[in-house]
Amino acid sequence: MSRWEPNARGRLEQAAMELYGERGYEQTTVTEIAARAGLTERTFFRHYADKREVLFAGSASLQGLLVDTLTGAPATASPIDAVATALDAAAAVFDERREQSRRRQKVISANAELRERELIKLASLAAALAESLRARGVAEPAASLAAEAGIAVFKVAFERWIAGADDRAMGAYVHESLDELKVVTAGGRA
Repeated sequence: MSRWEPNARGRLEQAAMELYGERGYEQTTVTEIAARAGLTERTFFRHYADKREVLFAGSASLQGLLVDTLTGAPATASPIDAVATALDAAAAVFDERREQSRRRQKVISANAELRERELIKLASLAAALAESLRARGVAEPAASLAAEAGIAVFKVAFERWIAGADDRAMGAYVHESLDELKVVTAGGRA
């Protein structure tokens, strides 16, 4: 029996990302991830349901952050401004993980199954934001429209941020994308 070692989850994530980058997602096994991390398969499955979840394990935390921040937005904020407040909070967290986000997205982009999973996770985020907006008294379809638009802004901003060669914070991309959305919805031109 091996001795307990700290940060098993972090080591498994690092090992998985290294192997996905070296060999590809489909060619990497749970056994290889656990071995690279110096842990057992059993330990892997204590932390993750499968090798996909290494890439999506932060989804619940992200959803919690978005919902909590939206809930705490000023009562006078419009639905889209409340969503923007939540996106700002998420962007600040992502700024600490830019290189990791780039590596993760590269793995996801190379695999159809993972791209589908990513879309499902984004849809779940939109549903959670819409529910939070409804709890704030926003009627339908405004709650769903604001939530879906917010997730679209997040997705576009995230893609631009990881592709960006500059050091700008993700929040700058979020605000630019929100401004573009406002131009589009106002019928103006960029």
